[in-house]
Amino acid sequence: MSPTHTDISRLDPRDSVTAYAIRHNRRHKRSGHLFQNRYKSILCQEESYLLELVRYIHLNPLRAGIVATTEELEGFRYCGHGPVLGRHANSWQDVNEVLRHFADETSLARTGYRRFVEEGAGAGRRDDLVGGGLIRSSGGWTNVPAMHRENLFRKSDERILGDGDFVDRVLSEAQERMERRYHLKTMGFGIESVADHVCRLLAIDRSEIFTPGKEPAKVMARSLFCYLAVSELGTSQSELSRHLCLSAASVSTAVKRGRKLSLERGYIFP
Repeated sequence: MSPTHTDISRLDPRDSVTAYAIRHNRRHKRSGHLFQNRYKSILCQEESYLLELVRYIHLNPLRAGIVATTEELEGFRYCGHGPVLGRHANSWQDVNEVLRHFADETSLARTGYRRFVEEGAGAGRRDDLVGGGLIRSSGGWTNVPAMHRENLFRKSDERILGDGDFVDRVLSEAQERMERRYHLKTMGFGIESVADHVCRLLAIDRSEIFTPGKEPAKVMARSLFCYLAVSELGTSQSELSRHLCLSAASVSTAVKRGRKLSLERGYIFP
């Protein structure tokens, strides 16, 4: 049975993305991947770019002609603008992170935010907030800091938006992480080494990491294992998902929990 004729009724009901992609392909008489490549992420200097970036993203439906006015945009459910203004809510969206930049009192903050977005409604595409391919087009990492000091660009594949000092600091920290990961791998450290290290730190057996269960000891061990593997070795969360037989969402949660645990207790590797 071809990908465009899969029996949706046989799909795991939790696999909503796959089901939606199949329905979309049938409806539009197309085939192939509907969702592919990595999602774009932007690391920005908060003081200079956060609000500009939020406004630009929230105005996307208006620029695309999906909505006609900013008033209509407030009720558009597939955009983060309405939740910031309290029109509806997304459980995953932290609206206070945006509102705190305008005022301490919520109603005043929303008034300021609404005015800020409306002021940018007439602007078109912002080349300083979109784009990519910086590292490739500039000829590699070594040319990036010099170009940023000359203000020639402010973006990359995983875009960095900020002034020259901010970008240089981010790239320097990234380079240090890359060098550390390379060093650890050349020394023979892998995810099994991380598992052994976690067992020593927590005085537990390896089964606490690799066997299913929600007991506190197992949750703690898995969380610390996931965080150290990702942060120290650069192990992908998808690889950990396969290794631990956990969903991608569970691994992501474990990494966050492990980071908090590591910071609170000063756990390091190796």
